[in-house]
Amino acid sequence: MNMVRTAMLLAFMTALFMAIGFVIGGTGGMLIALAIAALMNAFSYWNADKMVLRMHHAVEVDERSAPEYYGIVRQLAERADLPMPKVYLIKNDQPNAFATGRNPDNAAVAATTGLLHMLTHQEVAGVMAHELAHVKHRDTLTMTITATLAGAITMLGNFAFFFRGGRNNPLGIIGILAAMILAPLAAGVVQMAVSRTREYSADRGGAEICGYPMWLASALAKIAGGAKRVVNEDAERNPATAHMFIINPLSGQRMDGLFSTHPATENRIAELRKMDSEFGGAQTDDVVMPNSRRPEEPPAHSGPWGRSPGTRQFKGPWS
Repeated sequence: MNMVRTAMLLAFMTALFMAIGFVIGGTGGMLIALAIAALMNAFSYWNADKMVLRMHHAVEVDERSAPEYYGIVRQLAERADLPMPKVYLIKNDQPNAFATGRNPDNAAVAATTGLLHMLTHQEVAGVMAHELAHVKHRDTLTMTITATLAGAITMLGNFAFFFRGGRNNPLGIIGILAAMILAPLAAGVVQMAVSRTREYSADRGGAEICGYPMWLASALAKIAGGAKRVVNEDAERNPATAHMFIINPLSGQRMDGLFSTHPATENRIAELRKMDSEFGGAQTDDVVMPNSRRPEEPPAHSGPWGRSPGTRQFKGPWS
């Protein structure tokens, strides 16, 4: 089913490329855009993950450079019956994380230094379990390709204005304005639809992997609060990648409406509370949203991988 969705996504993005090409140069422009789209699709399949990691200045780490962080990912990958993904660290004060890669055998997970500093071991485990759920569900290919092509469509839409469609432009100024406004908007709507439907699924999958839904719920509350306070400059420069993060990294976007890249954090926590009840309800009262006066950290529990992760925060060479 994911392969079908990916094929439909690529077809839609290709159609957008062709429509903009038609506005810029008529039939000839459409054929050129089709060729560019074909090359972009092939390039995105093999290289989009590397591009996204490079956009956010992610650095690969291992058991020596980040033993606690790497160890949590390794143990969760074993629990999820997944190959060990590459592990990346992003030097950024905003707490956030994402996963990328074309399949589980070529996957990568990335977390910011802000996330490792702010969250407890338990909460980091919840976040990384969420990202591994994206890998397990094979969401990463679709989300990564969407980020790459949406950015390219926006850029091509801007080209329509600068080139003014030339002599072969069959739609005149109306076509130019449509290409500038509607094409990036359509690409953005696709991003939103891709992200919003998959975040709930990854929340559930991540809770099943780590065994404690409220670890992730507590992490989401903290990340949502931190993302509002700290600007992520790399994300602001590359907004087409926003839907890949566990919480929207862009400033000023928190509504659970049509144009939000992520479901509202309150709604996601509510779903995790329901899941926690299914698990026995041991932690349903331990998570609050950032504006609440009650503490956000959950109590310590033995980790499902054999030892207690504790409640202390991460320290490491990135400090």
